[in-house]
Amino acid sequence: MNENAINTTDKETFSIKVILVEKNDQVIVNFLKKFGSRLNVKVLESAEECLEFIRNAYPPDAIIIGTSMGGIDFLEKVRQESWTRTLPVVITSEQITPALVKEVADKKGDDLYPTDFSSGELITRLEYFIKRRHYQATQQAKSNILEVKIPFWKRFIDVTSTGFALLLLSPILIIVAILIKLDSKGPIVYKSRRVGAGYRIFEIYKFRTMRTDADQMIKNMGSLNMYTKEKSEKKISGLCEQCTPLGACQQQLYLDGEITCEKVYLNQKKEKVAFMKFQNDPRITKFGGFLRNSSIDELPQLFNIFMGDMSLIGNRPLPLYEAEKLTTDKYIERFAGPGGLTGLWQVTKRGKGKKEMTEEERIELDIEYARNFSFKFDMKIFFMTFPALLQSENV
Repeated sequence: MNENAINTTDKETFSIKVILVEKNDQVIVNFLKKFGSRLNVKVLESAEECLEFIRNAYPPDAIIIGTSMGGIDFLEKVRQESWTRTLPVVITSEQITPALVKEVADKKGDDLYPTDFSSGELITRLEYFIKRRHYQATQQAKSNILEVKIPFWKRFIDVTSTGFALLLLSPILIIVAILIKLDSKGPIVYKSRRVGAGYRIFEIYKFRTMRTDADQMIKNMGSLNMYTKEKSEKKISGLCEQCTPLGACQQQLYLDGEITCEKVYLNQKKEKVAFMKFQNDPRITKFGGFLRNSSIDELPQLFNIFMGDMSLIGNRPLPLYEAEKLTTDKYIERFAGPGGLTGLWQVTKRGKGKKEMTEEERIELDIEYARNFSFKFDMKIFFMTFPALLQSENV
């Protein structure tokens, strides 16, 4: 590897997100020194923790795990799940043997490297994995497309109601757009790719409610974490006690796209917090909090309905990483119904006064709607939705 090729000012340096599963501090430090400036690295300490993370969060571009951390068993488990089957997994080992090469290949591992990455071009391989997975996801989406026919009555209601609503609400939409611009820097509308009826992918619109630096802010929000115990530790300018008098870090690491001190990192690692939950989340703008609590941030989705991406009533379109989990015969029927702004599980949850529903319960209700939707059923859900607009939640 050519260490002189590191460019810490290039905005695309941190576009590749990897999870490094490792407990050995020295291995972690060496990896961060070598690749930290070019990768966005998240360090987890066990294969079990990694499995839990990828089940509940947006998957990374690749996972790097050593044989000493149970990498082979981890690889086997990942390949058994439909939504992680194509997730790139790189295995590392102190000693590369022909038997290990064969085992990794047989279990469909993506690559094998020595623990110190003394050979092979990791960055080049990771860039290839990103392109390959994007292509696979596109092909899978095409092959999984279901023929979902939207009845004339449903499309007529969608077009006429949203057309009238957009015309009536246009002054409010303009005022909200101006206030968002005045409140904080960034785009007015937030776009997110979603999977709707028949596995069709489209961009859903919302008014932006978060600051544009939300991803960077979360790294500095440990003191606001509702699960964090009070700490007495002091951190001065991100430097340890030895480096503070010198005014600059003598042992730099690149972690999660930022420069940090190696000693500070190792100290923080000992007091790691596993879960993050915030009350009065500071990433949300002042005006954004009002938009969320009033559900006004959802109004741009009227354009999605008017254009035919989704319907007023239906199964909520899912982010790509969630939709990837539901490609089996057991769940595919969930996408056989129209996508919608509100649906059966939302009003069922509120009607029963439940704060949370399991993923299985939501999917079952989505399948029930896909099988039974009708004009009468849609009207029932529509009028049950109104009380939900008064609901306010700030967590």
